[in-house]
Amino acid sequence: MNLLNFADSLVWGVPTIILLLGTGLYLTFILRGIQFTWLFPALVMALVKRKERDGEGDISHFQALMTALSATVGTGNIAGVATAIAVGGPGAVFWMWVTGLVGMATKYAEAVVAVKYRYRDKNQNMVGGPMTYIAAIGPHPFWRHLATAFAVFATIASFGIGNMVQSNSVADALHSSFGAPKLLTGLSLAILTAAVILGGIKWIGRVASAIVPVMILFYLAASLWALVIYVDMIPHALGLIFTHAFTPTAASGGFAGASIWMAIRMGVARGIFSNESGLGSSPIAAAAAKTREPVAQALVSMTQTFIDTLVVCSMTALVIICSGQWSGGLNGAPLTMESFSIGMKSQAGAMVVTISLAFFAYSTMLGWSYYGERALESLTGEKGIVPYRIIFCVLIVVGATMKLDVVWLLSDIANGLMAFPNLVGLLMLSPVIVSETRRYLKTFSGRRGEFE
Repeated sequence: MNLLNFADSLVWGVPTIILLLGTGLYLTFILRGIQFTWLFPALVMALVKRKERDGEGDISHFQALMTALSATVGTGNIAGVATAIAVGGPGAVFWMWVTGLVGMATKYAEAVVAVKYRYRDKNQNMVGGPMTYIAAIGPHPFWRHLATAFAVFATIASFGIGNMVQSNSVADALHSSFGAPKLLTGLSLAILTAAVILGGIKWIGRVASAIVPVMILFYLAASLWALVIYVDMIPHALGLIFTHAFTPTAASGGFAGASIWMAIRMGVARGIFSNESGLGSSPIAAAAAKTREPVAQALVSMTQTFIDTLVVCSMTALVIICSGQWSGGLNGAPLTMESFSIGMKSQAGAMVVTISLAFFAYSTMLGWSYYGERALESLTGEKGIVPYRIIFCVLIVVGATMKLDVVWLLSDIANGLMAFPNLVGLLMLSPVIVSETRRYLKTFSGRRGEFE
């Protein structure tokens, strides 16, 4: 366990954080802040236009976005945000926001090359993501090996953060709130997941586009309810976030205190855990979108990080800090549940969090099952798909019924290891990303010369 903790701190140390934030900042610079100047048109394209009629792919823009959101809006938005604040203090939220803002450029870049270098397999399924665009960098075996390394790490992560961690969180929450047997929860989740993933990306896209908007709106409505009651505390909460982003947080009550570095580390790590910008997972879904243009899907994809981190995570963070419970010694989902209960002045707050957690986690398993399947297929070919789906569903039950301290650590390590090959690939392909962006915006937006 000590070895795993050491490995985790090493993987999520200074080099990884510099690489993540540095890549995001670099892409923001060379793309002229596209995540800011094109956010509104991207939201319209994602939520209003929703699809291209004659684009090549398996699912619509909207379904690709909802599939990616299904994988990212999960326990990280509830338990991950709470952990970041409980360990790193309110200042961690600021660094989570920074990660989200620069991560939008990273998410955009991932989708551009995922769509550009995608291809159809023997079953006519669209395949794309870091496994394909890293290998496309050049003929040298190094790039093929780097793509293989990503696929291995992504497959491992799909069983951990995309599966067992999610079912365990749901089982714990339902057992605490309603007394539901953990085995029954695991079996139910496994059956529900199997019923969808056996239909492939088209079924996953349809189900995700049906449940993800509802679950996000439900959670946001509950958050707004609590924040209306906390309205007088919001300016103080924002003050704590900005103050402790740059100054240490003193120990108080059950809070052990946090340095500036701890605030940065927890904010970045939990932000990436939530929105996955830079990890290379969501471009696998983007590659399946029906589109003629890589940039069109990339604009849609970058709204995922905005919705996940700048909207959903922010609501959780504000409720927790406004409640004052962040310094009381609680951590993870119990901290979020207690904060909502106080804010809503009812135990209904805890039930809202429990129900949201169940839907968030279930949708995450759907999205990650597809990511892991595509990653494994790049390693073993099509013969690995059916065994993967069976093992994935079995591990849902296993995860629901056991303690997962080791799985949490292994998942965190696998996430960090995914980021390295993916970010190296994006940096090497950055000229292609800029070229595709310039061509699209000149042709379709009328903003001639913006990238000259």
